[in-house]
Amino acid sequence: MSEQPAPRVLVFDSGVGGLSVASCIAREWPGVELIYLADNLGFPYGDQPETVVVERCLSLISAALEKMPCHVIVVACNTASTVVLPHLRASTPVPVVGVVPAIKPAAAQTRNGRIGVLATPATIRRPYLDNLVNEFAAHCQVERIGHPGLVRWAEDLVRGVPVPGQELQEVVAAFRQLEVDTVVLGCTHYPLLKDALKEVLPGVDHWVDSGQAIARRVGHWLQEQGQLEAAQNHQSRGHWPVQQALFSGPAPDHVEEFMAGLGLAPRIISEQWPNPSDQTG
Repeated sequence: MSEQPAPRVLVFDSGVGGLSVASCIAREWPGVELIYLADNLGFPYGDQPETVVVERCLSLISAALEKMPCHVIVVACNTASTVVLPHLRASTPVPVVGVVPAIKPAAAQTRNGRIGVLATPATIRRPYLDNLVNEFAAHCQVERIGHPGLVRWAEDLVRGVPVPGQELQEVVAAFRQLEVDTVVLGCTHYPLLKDALKEVLPGVDHWVDSGQAIARRVGHWLQEQGQLEAAQNHQSRGHWPVQQALFSGPAPDHVEEFMAGLGLAPRIISEQWPNPSDQTG
């Protein structure tokens, strides 16, 4: 009897932030073969018109699925998830998992009722965040911070550039003043900054992101397709957690080492994708 091939999951983001989600999926489902697709040529999405974000996402994801059919698509980007999911779900039969700020679990974990939401300026402005807070955290005091530098600092980490501690301390000053005990990392880039954030906010007890919830949702869709057993079997995947890492622009310097440090060693890295000028791996 032939061995069942590894189930394949496509993780999409505008940059490297989705790697935080991919690492959760890889830990939860060690038999899954990951395809990582980053539209870093269009980064950051928060600065782009919604029509441009939709067009870029649909075009790149469609091209990836054509070459590498997948069992589940994960849109590991808050901005893209708010505008692209309905269009993407209408364009493909493949199950799509999006990401939203983890307000509900944060409200369940806080002890003093003071929550900090750290997100991009675009996410902070969107009404859907108001709706999440009103639905799940109306009984809490919620402080929101949106700062454009955080995402870029996470991107710079890949190249070995340390997070500017003094600037970070100034960015999150309102959380210290309010004495929040729970912080929502409302952008998939931000778990990559967690060590630096813990240094400047030592009083925070709970750091909440969406990675584990997304991994569980991926498991649900794999089970629906009879792929859960293979997803749990490390041997079904082979040596490389990420079969291909695709970048629409130049691949970030040192990204291979950075991914390996997250348990996401890539077999192949392609840049200028889907018309790659170079491949490594």
